[in-house]
Amino acid sequence: MKNPEKIAAHTQEYLMTHEEQMILFLKELVGMETPSDMITSQHHILKYLKNRFEAMGYLAIHVSGKKTGGYLYARPKNRNKKLPLQLLIGHCDTVWPLGTIDNMPLIYSNGTIKGPGIYDMKAGLTQIVFALMAIKDLNITQKVEPIVFINSDEEIGSRESTHALKRLAKLADRAYVLEPPLGLNGKLKTARKGLGRFTITVRGRAAHAGLDPGKGVNAIVELSQQVQQLYAMNDLEKGITVNIGTIEGGISPNVIAPLSKAVIDVRVTKEADGELITKKIKALKPFHQDVELEIEGGIGRPPMEKTPRNRLLWKMAKEQGHELGLELEEASAGGGSDANTTSLYTATLDGLGTPGDGAHATHEYILQNKLIERTALLTLLLLVEPLNKKT
Repeated sequence: MKNPEKIAAHTQEYLMTHEEQMILFLKELVGMETPSDMITSQHHILKYLKNRFEAMGYLAIHVSGKKTGGYLYARPKNRNKKLPLQLLIGHCDTVWPLGTIDNMPLIYSNGTIKGPGIYDMKAGLTQIVFALMAIKDLNITQKVEPIVFINSDEEIGSRESTHALKRLAKLADRAYVLEPPLGLNGKLKTARKGLGRFTITVRGRAAHAGLDPGKGVNAIVELSQQVQQLYAMNDLEKGITVNIGTIEGGISPNVIAPLSKAVIDVRVTKEADGELITKKIKALKPFHQDVELEIEGGIGRPPMEKTPRNRLLWKMAKEQGHELGLELEEASAGGGSDANTTSLYTATLDGLGTPGDGAHATHEYILQNKLIERTALLTLLLLVEPLNKKT
């Protein structure tokens, strides 16, 4: 990147003069309530974003989902096919149901902007749009072509959009994920735990608890023994957690329980640990010979590990941060995101959104003065040389 100091200064100046536009755009996004399960609402915001990218000279395509709002794919109309690709990834769905905005309205208070979904992650979507606008204003030829991918099902596991994201990640030189950073000082996420979900169903045999207790096989008792086996799989030193999250079973106090069920959440820091825990869970055997044990599920999102290419991208981010006077820090996150997927195929950096707090909480907010700062960082990251010079 030539004249990095001049580019950094110009970027900051451009964004500061467009701060009001950025806030208005963010306000529009927050005002569009977009719970993951509301397809109509998702179509509305994706159409809004599609129109915005088209006005910027991008080819934008909305691919509808079967059970979700689908995803938006956008790239420059006059794309140079000889250049490598870089992914900008965000999601437009939130955990908040329709009507939340009435009780959690957009509020400006003491340097913060509060509202449902603003931190996770409509501020990140705003950064994508204005970073690309800043680059256009700089009139610099990019060495890596930007591709935008915005899905509407990230909060529910990205089940419909992951296939498309994998295809793009396999082609990309790198991926930037605009999820919110960690903490008020905005630590970038350089590692994430993998996430698995398992369901164990136990089928016993019903009998009258008073008249024929010996003829019954209690599914709850069997499940309680399985729970001890599961709990023993925890290894906090390795970052492996096996949480029995919910249990249900039985039909009446005077009936030997014929059925019980448990849902288990598994988190791991390494892919190999996920494979090992999966084998252990799937290998569970009944304690009672007349019990039927059914085990379903698996690791849905593998961990985002600190691979050499991910470390290289983190180093690059620190260097660009210095141009803006930032001393960036890194952190590992216990939850998953689409970065878990892209990290399998390309260099990935997560947590590039705007610092704040309250993801999935009623006090959700961003720090207003950090919106420009983190948009400037993203802009500089988009301008650097490709990581894989052969691409």
